[in-house]
Amino acid sequence: MGPAPAEARTEVDTERLGRLLGDPGLTWFVDRVRQRMARGRPLTGSVTLTNPEESQRRAAERLLGRAPRARGSLGIRLDTVDEILRRSGVSPGGLAAAVVALAGPVVLHAEKRNREERAWEEAYTPLDTLGAELAHWAERIRGEGLVRRLARTPEAAAPLVEGAVRALRALPASPPMSRAAFAARNLSGAHALDEGTPLATLVLSGIRCLTGFPDGSGAQWRRAAWTSAGLLMDDLSSTVLTLNLRGTPALDWMAEAGEPAVLTLRSLTGGRAPVASTPLTGTVHICENPAVLSAAADTLGRACPPMVCLQGQPSAAALTLLRDQSAQGARLLYHGDFDWGGVRIATALARSVPWRPWRYTAAEYRAAVTAMAEAQDLTGPPAATPWDPALAVALAECGVRVEEETVLNDLLTDLGTGAR
Repeated sequence: MGPAPAEARTEVDTERLGRLLGDPGLTWFVDRVRQRMARGRPLTGSVTLTNPEESQRRAAERLLGRAPRARGSLGIRLDTVDEILRRSGVSPGGLAAAVVALAGPVVLHAEKRNREERAWEEAYTPLDTLGAELAHWAERIRGEGLVRRLARTPEAAAPLVEGAVRALRALPASPPMSRAAFAARNLSGAHALDEGTPLATLVLSGIRCLTGFPDGSGAQWRRAAWTSAGLLMDDLSSTVLTLNLRGTPALDWMAEAGEPAVLTLRSLTGGRAPVASTPLTGTVHICENPAVLSAAADTLGRACPPMVCLQGQPSAAALTLLRDQSAQGARLLYHGDFDWGGVRIATALARSVPWRPWRYTAAEYRAAVTAMAEAQDLTGPPAATPWDPALAVALAECGVRVEEETVLNDLLTDLGTGAR
């Protein structure tokens, strides 16, 4: 029994359709029709091909049943083709049904865009599991194009975002470890965070938000940024500068001489006894700049209280040493530059160890500004000062940068008298 009349009227004769529209010479025509359908435009008017080949002219002639113009562009009216297909019975549903039967379903651009946006939102879903400290980063990642540039498609983005979230939820690493060991433990393998991989780029972006590490570029900056989250390229390149710490024969010898000593992360995490014992005074003074520690060694020598110098952003070695000192009961006193960069360093340190300000409050800042002969303008974006909120206000009001070296005499006086 044949098909019902209604079904017969809508059925496409694929064999005849292949001979009419399936000709390679009409591929351009079918593509143009599909483009119109995808945009939701009506199949009316004409489509034109500039500088057609002879095979394309002949295919158009067979479709239309007449010869097109012999020269110039080749134009085909869509209404005419639609009528031919309906009248001949090749495609009772007309041109649109014929194109779908020949080349497959056409997805509307708007529908495709909506589907892709839903897929992107699904890829970003793991960001919802991050804590408050990374909420701003998660919001920025959704709004900016970093993930889209790295992954290109939602399908590739989903595992990328999931891996980055898994890594960031396990950071900062304590105690510090090699980046490869961390990747092997928490991700797909030891090379998951190798330099230049999309995952490494995305995780490093999150680390900057997690640790407050300042923006920058270059291999040295990236190494320091990874280190701020406890991930190391090796255990020898991360060091910390100290003065008059004791606990090993080498440190004791340097302290007797009143000379600075450099400790590597390896010496601090080698599984042996603590490399530095708690000072008898119970206090460790921390500074930001090597000039302060050097002047203390020159001026006070072996009489100087134990000191640690961060030399900028706290290294993994510095954080490891100070965590150990704090765990043993040492009181940590900190001083840094009075500028927005110094404030961020102090904040980054406070995320890892508790410290008290050492001449690092609004009162000392205003006194230093008043005494300065020549002021340096404060630059960069402002930052909070949780240990003394008034300091951030004072910095913004005065707009002056005060380096540690400017107040060096006051710091040396404290160290010499055991004050603070």
